[in-house]
Amino acid sequence: MDWFKRKKGISSSEKKVIPDGLWVKCDNCGEIIYRPELQKRMFVCGKCDFHFRVSCKEYIQYYFDPDSFKEFGKSIKPSDPLKFKDSKKYTDRLKAAQKATGLNDAVITGEATIEGQPVVAAVMDFFFIGGSMGSVVGEKISRAIERARQKQIPLIIVSASGGARMMEGALSLMQLAKTSAKLAQLSDEGIPYISILTDPTTGGTTASFAMLGDINIAEPGALIGFAGQRVIKQTIGQDLPEGFQRAEFVLEHGFLDMIVSRQEMRSTLSRILKLLQPSENKKTKKKTSTQSQSRGESNEKPIVKKETNSTSTENKKLPHESKT
Repeated sequence: MDWFKRKKGISSSEKKVIPDGLWVKCDNCGEIIYRPELQKRMFVCGKCDFHFRVSCKEYIQYYFDPDSFKEFGKSIKPSDPLKFKDSKKYTDRLKAAQKATGLNDAVITGEATIEGQPVVAAVMDFFFIGGSMGSVVGEKISRAIERARQKQIPLIIVSASGGARMMEGALSLMQLAKTSAKLAQLSDEGIPYISILTDPTTGGTTASFAMLGDINIAEPGALIGFAGQRVIKQTIGQDLPEGFQRAEFVLEHGFLDMIVSRQEMRSTLSRILKLLQPSENKKTKKKTSTQSQSRGESNEKPIVKKETNSTSTENKKLPHESKT
């Protein structure tokens, strides 16, 4: 039969190929979202407000003014002083993470502006070995704190980390004390520090700089804690409450100041910076006081004690006294 014979002159159209990753499924509500639309919403689900995990480059784009971020400390790279090896060499893990993310380590530091206000920023990347804090991360964050102290401008740290990096052993644990000591110096100078906690912020990061902000802000639904839920449950032998270690639970128990959506973060940071910035009169007074102290001068007026010459007063005769 001619029905099943292909007629000449009729060409079959090529099958259209849909590129991978064009549609994304929400981890919270299961909604299938068109990826370009999700990007416009800063990777926030339009149905349930779930905040997807994003890289440090996206956070820089969302939180700071366009083209204002100027990176420093880029040349600092990690090493393997312990020659660590588990199922894979630590050096191989570093190379794989560097190739996948385009970063040298799990944090980017730089200077930027938020609605024209200058800040020093450190932004972590969870996609680099779980955002773990090793020697390089601790060093770069410490240098960022020091730069903020020297330039007398606010500091912002965006945390996204699973904790200290086990491949560096005690060297990674030393970064907790190192960064905390630097933040104490920053606090003594009266310079504002805003800590932004994203999903997840756990382990040694939570135990150090992430929870030491003058203002602690979290994204909605972010996992925030020290030990994991399974470890806590096994230790106390009880079921954990619903929403345990999520941003809303942490806020309710007083460890956070506010929860801010990703789309509103930049404007919120701008308002906070304006409130925390000292006035020009206070800046001038503090600068003058610092300069005087560096020259060894004191602002207090010296107390001058008048000395009286009792001998001359006694020997001097008063006008009404007669000569004897």
